[in-house]
Amino acid sequence: MQHPHTPTHRRTRRLAGTVAALAAVIGLGTLSGPGAHAADNPYERGPAPTTSSIEALRGPYAVSEASVSSLLVTDFGGGTIYYPTSTADGTFGAIAISPGYTGTQSSISWLGPRLASQGFVVFTIDTLTTLDQPDSRGRQLLAALDYLTQRSSVRSRIDTGRLGVMGHSMGGGGSLEAAKDRPSLQAAIPLTPWNLDKTWPEVTTPTLIFGADGDTIAPVASHAEPFYSSLPSGTDRAYLELNNATHFSPNTSNTTIAKYSISWLKRFIDNDTRYEQFLCPLPRPSLTIEEYRGNCPHAS
Repeated sequence: MQHPHTPTHRRTRRLAGTVAALAAVIGLGTLSGPGAHAADNPYERGPAPTTSSIEALRGPYAVSEASVSSLLVTDFGGGTIYYPTSTADGTFGAIAISPGYTGTQSSISWLGPRLASQGFVVFTIDTLTTLDQPDSRGRQLLAALDYLTQRSSVRSRIDTGRLGVMGHSMGGGGSLEAAKDRPSLQAAIPLTPWNLDKTWPEVTTPTLIFGADGDTIAPVASHAEPFYSSLPSGTDRAYLELNNATHFSPNTSNTTIAKYSISWLKRFIDNDTRYEQFLCPLPRPSLTIEEYRGNCPHAS
């Protein structure tokens, strides 16, 4: 697959601009509309983003949902699939999301419709037991993605080459485990993650880690920060520390988590460089951001 940042892609963009300019000169008008975008990046979904659109409670897509009973699966605990109702735009990237220690899917359910309405299939899962450790949650996230793409009622709506994982607390630690075990994943987003393993040099998946300045359960100094620092410098990576936040901030609707998660998922699962503007230059500290680190521009 040709990547948006490769020289060939840049030459293609320049050629498209030249053709558009020539068309305008001879009175044919400029190339515009969905077809022009699709030719440039076939994975691009939805209108051009704005700060308002990525902060909104709902994006441009109407969302439907489907429940998956734990009785129908064996390698994870079931869950809820949220997906764009319309099939007019073709297939979508997909994300599986794990709750944390003692948590159920209800603790991360707000992310389901919020991300799906931006043009993703989202699977918020329950784990086999609420006490499962990060390595188990990582395996369950991958099992959920396999179910989603191979057996689910919405499998025909998913592009199997564009998958990602998210998780809270031990589920966040699990998302790092999943990315280590399956390098083909396009994005990972650990939310106030917890894991006894502090180093992740094996991870090549673009990874955005959220920490919280007031986290006393997975303090950033011993979890989120060393996780981020141990990611290879060549991996697209970022660390966002939430200001005036706790370990449980990801369990309720959070605009900062949503806007940067949407931007990260769009940028790396959809290769949509229209979202690069929200990630580079690096966001500055604010009322909601204590600190942000990352590499810019992004290579993937």
